[in-house]
Amino acid sequence: MDTRPRGLERSDFQLSRRLPKLFVVTGDKAISRPGFLETAAAVLSSGGGRCALQLRAHGIVGARFIALARELLSIARAAGSTLWINDRIDAALTLRADGVQLGSLSPSPLQARRLLGTACWIGRSVHSADEAAYALGNSADVAVLGNVFPSASHPGRAPLGPEEVRRAAGGGRPIVAIGGITEDNLTDVIEAGACGVAVLSGIWNADDPAQATKRYLAVLARASSDQ
Repeated sequence: MDTRPRGLERSDFQLSRRLPKLFVVTGDKAISRPGFLETAAAVLSSGGGRCALQLRAHGIVGARFIALARELLSIARAAGSTLWINDRIDAALTLRADGVQLGSLSPSPLQARRLLGTACWIGRSVHSADEAAYALGNSADVAVLGNVFPSASHPGRAPLGPEEVRRAAGGGRPIVAIGGITEDNLTDVIEAGACGVAVLSGIWNADDPAQATKRYLAVLARASSDQ
């Protein structure tokens, strides 16, 4: 009898799909702005399958969170994009979201895998190359490493720098860089081995978030083609 926990093997779903290059991360400020859903739709339409919307909403709970996630999932599907949900494994399971992003206070990737099976990507937020290696060796599909550069989201945390990305990405491990990622420094983390980037302020604080998304993706395409 096969006694392995359900979901520890990789599914056809995961093997047949590539991780997005650009993760557009929400925050409470972005979500609270007038026209957020319309802006999110424009952002995802600009990126399609090349980007994912990552729903991070610490200030929204219960039925309101599920309702928002359901609307965003519908928007993502219409754009040919994907929706990842931060922390809320229950919401990802209920809505059949494309991915779940786990923080340091979330259940472990191994626990999440037991619940979600293999039809959902699992990301883990990490703060060092060693943490990334551990997460990826224990059921995470991708490690989101940060903050790489100085970030307004974490003003008191020293930046890791691209060299830590290089260490974490050794051997071709799937690393997404986060924290202070701009159009100007994005190439540095891709050259260091990151498979993609996660961006919050650089897109939501732009005059035109949809156009900012296109610019990030254009830089990503150029940087990736040079590898």
